[in-house]
Amino acid sequence: MLLPDIVVILCRVSGPENVGAVCRAMKNMGLSRLRIAGTARESLDGGAIRARALHAADLWEGAAFFDTLADAAADCPLLIGTTRRRGRHRKQASLSPRQLAAWLRERPGPAALVFGNERTGLEDQELDLCHIASHIPVSRTFPSLNLSHAAQIYAYELFLALETGPDPASGAAEAVKGAWVPLNHGEAAGLAGNITNTLETLGFYRHPGREIQERFLRDLICRAGLTTREGAYLADIFAKAARLAGKK
Repeated sequence: MLLPDIVVILCRVSGPENVGAVCRAMKNMGLSRLRIAGTARESLDGGAIRARALHAADLWEGAAFFDTLADAAADCPLLIGTTRRRGRHRKQASLSPRQLAAWLRERPGPAALVFGNERTGLEDQELDLCHIASHIPVSRTFPSLNLSHAAQIYAYELFLALETGPDPASGAAEAVKGAWVPLNHGEAAGLAGNITNTLETLGFYRHPGREIQERFLRDLICRAGLTTREGAYLADIFAKAARLAGKK
């Protein structure tokens, strides 16, 4: 993965100063793809954003806006939710920014780095859409980080790990024949649904739990970076198992 493959998504952002500071942090570290979900462009003070962003105001001008996180990340094979919280209904495993950057270096892009609202962070439903979690290790006495500070830490670690390769200004590398191109979020969700549909025909879901297992499979598929061909092969394995079970 290269720096141009990284998409930064801000969910329900409300402070123009934070948006401007995030733009500046991104440009400092060679990141250029900013998306904003759940907040309309006209609701943010563009003047205040440009004043804080300084020479990174072009990232604000070029930012793409979406109604929901699902819309903003639809074309991304991997969604990384930034959160310090754990729990039964949240991700059980989490990578630090440095661990995350080292892991991303070994896989193809693109990938979306998702930040929540300044005050509340990512909501449970937003984190559910993400395939892996990441956190910044901080002091327990004051664990809350400012949004733009968190973005700067991630941008720095990503820059150190991913700066080598083609000039970031040239854009993301184009896919070539035979290249490893992972399923995007929607395709992975479709494959997970296909598998759980097959399992349901086998009587696998006599008790509640399908939704949790479908989300688990989707996240697993995205973290593994399965290609279209591999996804189809996996679906065929489950389909064949169902046919064999039907014959018996």
